[in-house]
Amino acid sequence: MKSQKKIVIFTGAGMSADSGVSTFRDTDGLWENHRIEDVCTAEAWQRNPRLVLDFYNARRAQLDHVTPNPGHLALAELETAFDHVTVITQNVDDLHERAGSTRIIHLHGELRKARSERNPDLILPAPGPTRLGDLAPDGAQLRPHIVFFGEPVPEYERALSEVRDADLLLVIGTSLAVYPAAGLIYQLPPASPVWLVDPRPAPVAIHNPLTVIPERAAAGLPPLVADLIRRHP
Repeated sequence: MKSQKKIVIFTGAGMSADSGVSTFRDTDGLWENHRIEDVCTAEAWQRNPRLVLDFYNARRAQLDHVTPNPGHLALAELETAFDHVTVITQNVDDLHERAGSTRIIHLHGELRKARSERNPDLILPAPGPTRLGDLAPDGAQLRPHIVFFGEPVPEYERALSEVRDADLLLVIGTSLAVYPAAGLIYQLPPASPVWLVDPRPAPVAIHNPLTVIPERAAAGLPPLVADLIRRHP
C-alpha cells in the first residue's frame, strides 16, 4: 500500500545539467553564448523574434540528443511508494516526463510547446521548429511557450497550493535566486522537512528541518530516494 504522505519536488537547472542540458547559472549569465536579455525577455521578442525563435528551436532540437539521468529516474520511482508526488520544475525540458514522473508543473514553460503571441492560453504542441509566419489558430504569430523574464508565471498559484500542504520537500539543483519561484520554499508548513540536493547549496535561510546533500542530482538522488522509500513505506 502506498504512503499517503505528500511529496513535493522543486527542481532547477542543476537537475538537467547532469543530462547534458546547457544552463546559464554557471556561465556569467550566458546561455549557449547568448545574453539572457537577447533571448529570454519580452523586449527581445519584440526586437528580434527571429533570433528568439531560432534560439528556442535549437534548444528544442537539443532535447532529441539528451536523456533522463539517474536523478530523474529516481524521482519517478517515488511514485511507486507514495500516493501523491508532484514535481515543480523551473526547467523547460521534458526530461521529468520521459523519466516517468506523471504530475509535473512547469513554472517557466515548455520547449515542446508553442503559443499564440496574442493569447497566452492558446498553447499547441511544437515537435519541430517554429518560424516567423507560423500562425496559431487565432491568426497570431506562434512564439515559444516560455515564461520570459519579467512576464507573469501562470502556474505559480498551482505550485503554491501544492507546497502549502506538503509533508516533505526536495529541492534539487536550483540557485533559489529566481523569483517568484524561489519563494515557494517559504510557503511550506513549518514542521515539514526539506532535503536540499546541490553540490553548491544556495546560501539561503531555510527554517524547516533541513538536510543538505552536497551532490549533483544524478549522484545524490538515487540513494536519497531509496532511503525515503525504505523509511516511508
